[in-house]
Amino acid sequence: MGLIDSIVGFVVSLLVGGFGIYVGARVVVGERDFDHAVVTALIGAVVWALVGLFLGWIPFLGVVLTLVAYVGVVNWRYPGGWVSAAGIALVAWVASLVVLAVLSLFGVGSLSAFGVPGA
Repeated sequence: MGLIDSIVGFVVSLLVGGFGIYVGARVVVGERDFDHAVVTALIGAVVWALVGLFLGWIPFLGVVLTLVAYVGVVNWRYPGGWVSAAGIALVAWVASLVVLAVLSLFGVGSLSAFGVPGA
């Protein structure tokens, strides 16, 4: 059951992250494609991990570069430029935290929002 639990946890975490990005994109730029948001969450998580692996060790600058890379993915995937992408990322973070808080009320507290940094 360990593998199945891990797969289910990953999928649910990815859906939570995708939902956060969906909410952010809908609020900021009016985009309404959930599938696009889930793919963005997946790509964003991979970019976040890779940039963090190679540059995250640099004090302060590593974190900034990693965050810029993540927002760059959102900017690439959605219209509106860097300010809109940062807004989408911020709303996604808040929305993901709200979903995770609600899930924890129902006893599901071991999840994260895959694809949304810090959530």
